[in-house]
Amino acid sequence: MKKLFYPALFHKAEEGGFWVSFPDIPECLTQGDDMTQAYEMAIEALGLALVCREKEHQPFPSSSDPTEITPDPDSFLAVIEFDMLAYKKRTSSRAVKKTLSIPEWLNEAAMAMDLNFSQVLQEALIAKIQA
Repeated sequence: MKKLFYPALFHKAEEGGFWVSFPDIPECLTQGDDMTQAYEMAIEALGLALVCREKEHQPFPSSSDPTEITPDPDSFLAVIEFDMLAYKKRTSSRAVKKTLSIPEWLNEAAMAMDLNFSQVLQEALIAKIQA
C-alpha cells in the first residue's frame, strides 16, 4: 500500500497548543500542546481512523484538494502523510499462526540450509506487499 495524504486543519487552542481536524474524515480529531506534538498526534489519529474504516470494510475517503480548503483566521492547513504499512508494523505486531503446504523437495532443501520458515515467509510477504 502506498502512502496516503490528507489535508488537516490546525486550529489554535485557547488554552495553548493546537487541535487538529480532517475535512475528509470528520470523526478524526486530536490535539497537541505544541506544533510537533499536534502533528504527531494527527498522524496517529489518522491511522486509527483509517484502520477502523478498514476493519469495518468502509472505503477510505478521497483526499480533498488542499487548494480548495480555506482555513479560518485562527487556523492553518497542513497535509499529513500517512504510511499504512509502517503504521500497522508499529501498532499490530502480534504473531498469527498459519498452516501451509510446500513441496517435499523444497522443505528438505530449506531444512538443509537451516532456514527459518517464518522469517523467510515474512520477508517474502513484505516484499510482495511493497511491490
